[in-house]
This record gives sequence, C-alpha cells and structure tokens, in this order.
Amino acid sequence: MKKKVFVDGITGTTGLKIHERLSLYSELTMITIDYSKRRDQRERAKCLNEADIVFLCLPDDAAREAVSLVTNSNTKIIDASTAYRTAENWTYGLPELSKAHREAIRDSKRVSNPGCHASAFALSIYPLVYHKVMPADYPVTCQTLTGYSGGGKALIEKYENNNGKNEYSKAPRPYGLSLNHKHLPEMTLRSGLDESPIFIPVLGNNYEGLAAMIPIHTKMLSKKMKAKEIHEVLCEHYQGEKFVTVLPYAEEANLFDGGYDITACNDTNKAEIMVFGNDAKGSAVIITRLDNLGKGASGAAIQNMNIMLGFDESLHLDSTD
Repeated sequence: MKKKVFVDGITGTTGLKIHERLSLYSELTMITIDYSKRRDQRERAKCLNEADIVFLCLPDDAAREAVSLVTNSNTKIIDASTAYRTAENWTYGLPELSKAHREAIRDSKRVSNPGCHASAFALSIYPLVYHKVMPADYPVTCQTLTGYSGGGKALIEKYENNNGKNEYSKAPRPYGLSLNHKHLPEMTLRSGLDESPIFIPVLGNNYEGLAAMIPIHTKMLSKKMKAKEIHEVLCEHYQGEKFVTVLPYAEEANLFDGGYDITACNDTNKAEIMVFGNDAKGSAVIITRLDNLGKGASGAAIQNMNIMLGFDESLHLDSTD
C-alpha cells in the first residue's frame, strides 16, 4: 500500500522543493489541500492526521500549531523550521553524524530537519569533538557565505528586483551582527560544543550554495595534530557515506582559480568537506559546502523521509546529483 504524504506550507521555498522531489515517487500518494483552506485549522488537521508522514515547511509558531493538531499516533513528522531543532523529544535529522543518529531517525516519529548553516557547521565540527580531537570548550569561530534563497520569498524578491539600481545585489553582506543568529543553539548542541561559536553569516548575490569556513589553531586542540591529520579524522568518520564526501587534502584540482566554489554542490543532496593548513603557523581551516536548498533543506528532508519509511536512503535523490 502506498504511503500518504502531506506538505504543510507547500508554497514556500522549501515546500516547493520538497514537493518537486516528492513528484518522483510512485511509492507515495500526495494529500493536497485547497489553497483557500490552507489556513483552515480543521482542514489542516484532517490532512495532517490522514498522512503517514508530514513535512512542515512553516514559520516556528505555525509549525508548533501544526504539531498540536496531530492526534494520529502513527503520523510521522519532519519539521523544517527551527522550532524543534534542540528539543529533547525530537530527533535531529542529520544521519551522517553517527550510526546512532541514523538509527534514531529510523525509529523516530518526530524529526527536526537541520538548518543549512548548522548542517555545514556540524558536519565540520562534530567528528573532531566526538573523537576528542577538539575540546568541547574550544573557542570556535565560523563564517558562512550563502545564497540569498535561504531567506525565502521576501528576500529572493529583494535580490531579484530589477527596477533600477539594486542595493541588495551589489556586494556580499555580513548579517546577524548581534552574534545571536537563530541557528546558534542548534550549531552548539548538535556539534557537541559547550560554548556557542562566534558565527558571522555573509549573504552573497548567488541564488543558492553555501560554504562554512572554520579556522583552527592546531596547538589548541586536545590532540596536537597537523592539518592533514585533521583531514584524516574527517575521512575516517565519513567513510562510506554517500552524500558527505571529504575531498583530497588541499587539492588544487578542487579549486577554481585558487578559490573554493561554494556552488559546486548546487542541485544535489551532497556536502563536500575540504581541509587546508599551514603547519609552520599551526593553522588549519575546514570548509564545508552544500546547497542550502538541497542538503541544507529539501534534500535532507527527503533523505530523512526515506530512512523513516524504510526506503533506500538515496531513493530519488541520485537523480538530482
């Protein structure tokens, strides 16, 4: 029997991408809601409780409301908002972090889909903390460069406004300068750190694509390592993973004119990690790139669904690679 799936918030950027990916599945039946009734609580509750699995692509408060409407104990939920990403009774949906993470997703009925910045950050830092290479109180700093599509329809419209001079698209723009970005609690908890990193995201004028850049003073690590040894820890941790790849150490062939292309994973569910270093100066940098609309949002949600429903984890994700 086909599984029934409902996307609550299908008109948003993430919802549209998830719906596009779901259209590839002959294994599923889509539950739809009349557009005029999308805010009707009774109609939404009917759709939510009829579904085997639900994607919530909503603002935080609306996501919490949707969860409160689910009374069917068999309905599984994947929430794409920030509402439950640090909640104890929700499973964090980044299966590559460890075998335990993947097993928890498989057995869960409540999965919080990771944020795009947090995904790139946790993939970079979690293995170092887990393997006791980096102390949990290490003073981590992180800068991300990201496409504007992560800001949703309103920000997309601002960047793509062609009526005269567009101040938004003239240059990259650091933001979150209160140093209290909404992904910070998630980034800290899910990477295993005791202290929040100093995090400065930068908006570029590219539509999609994201890279997290994390500098490391190797002498401050728990285990004194050269940059290439950090690379080896990451390689071993992600060995055999389909969607997370650690690229060869400081490989010039993976650069574009000496720089790192943050859009190289666009339109895929992949994340790629590179490590560079200067051992004479005791410094290293980890750079992780992904598509903020792919592995950073809709791709990750579909991957989690595949695990939760017992499908092959990469089902209908390869076609976007």
